[in-house]
Amino acid sequence: MTQHSNLDGLGFSSLAIHAGQEADPLTGAVVPPIYQVSTYKQDGVGGLRGGYEYSRSANPTRTALEECLAALEGGRHGLAFASGLAAEDCLLRTICHAGDHVVIPNDAYGGTFRLFAKVYERWGVDWTAADLSSVDAVRAAVQPGKTRIIWVETPSNPLLGICDIAAIAQVAHDVGALLVVDNTFATPYLQQPLALGADVVVHSTTKYIGGHSDVVGGALIAADDDLGARFAFHQNAMGAIAGPFDSWLTLRGIKTLGVRMDRHCTNAAAIAELLEAHPKVSAVHYPGLPSHPGHEIAAKQMRGFGGMVSFRHKDGEAAAVEVCNRARLFTLGESLGGVESLIEHPGRMTHASAAGSPLEVPGDLVRLSVGIEDLDDLVADLRQAL
Repeated sequence: MTQHSNLDGLGFSSLAIHAGQEADPLTGAVVPPIYQVSTYKQDGVGGLRGGYEYSRSANPTRTALEECLAALEGGRHGLAFASGLAAEDCLLRTICHAGDHVVIPNDAYGGTFRLFAKVYERWGVDWTAADLSSVDAVRAAVQPGKTRIIWVETPSNPLLGICDIAAIAQVAHDVGALLVVDNTFATPYLQQPLALGADVVVHSTTKYIGGHSDVVGGALIAADDDLGARFAFHQNAMGAIAGPFDSWLTLRGIKTLGVRMDRHCTNAAAIAELLEAHPKVSAVHYPGLPSHPGHEIAAKQMRGFGGMVSFRHKDGEAAAVEVCNRARLFTLGESLGGVESLIEHPGRMTHASAAGSPLEVPGDLVRLSVGIEDLDDLVADLRQAL
């Protein structure tokens, strides 16, 4: 949905609360209603009220969410989907044809890897995994004339790798490819890839944007009108749209995104410092640490370092699994980005689909989604679990 905001110049949290969310003209309700409706009365054949005819094509609650997402990412077109992977699928089917090539991160989210390796590869789309923290490695992985997309996660999942968005955008555009940035970990509050040269931003809105572990969704945001129109066509043609109640829940979560991310960042930074000093930890992956190889780039393109931390256990895989089992306040579970802290073993859980591939994650790795609980309680739980 095209962003038609009259809120230019407002700060992030003001946009999060107001973009796409004008008071209802009939009742004055300050929160957009849940338009739980499938079809709309027309004023004569083709006489649509506000452009609405059928809720797969458009729904007012979803429109509010899509306009808000576009505003927060600094884009012109936002589209909301039933899941993050549904958003990715729409993007890939819009852009790629048989014989095309995509560069993906060598530590991408397992579901993204599965989509390329188990679905799109069968339809003739080739892919190369590259270390996206190295611009030279990205350049070497590109196949001029074939590469249609360079796919970026920064920070990446689960190793929290950082790549230079502006530099990789240049590599992509030099060969006529698009730069797609999965901004799920950073959120638009901490990082705005479109302003750095990216063509498309993708989100699992299930995570930080929804923020409360109660709704599944995804999003695409683009600045280019033609690209936005093509995405909208495929969104309608394929039908994996966000329903009105899911849209409403996601929009409710967005309102507090800024204040939640501030707390996530503060807690995660303290947890990372604790882990870096712990004798049972051999490595900590958190871009806010000066020891992180991508720290300077992250500091340049982000306003904070996020709430995700991963670490490797000195005593190996069994010990890493035991830490996950011993945690109490950190809930053992997949997903991330909710107000509650989560702990997981990526190799056996979220990234199991990457086993035996170039994207296989270390067996001794533990991933934390650091929530907004009291920091002292989180520290005590990690200490006892370790």
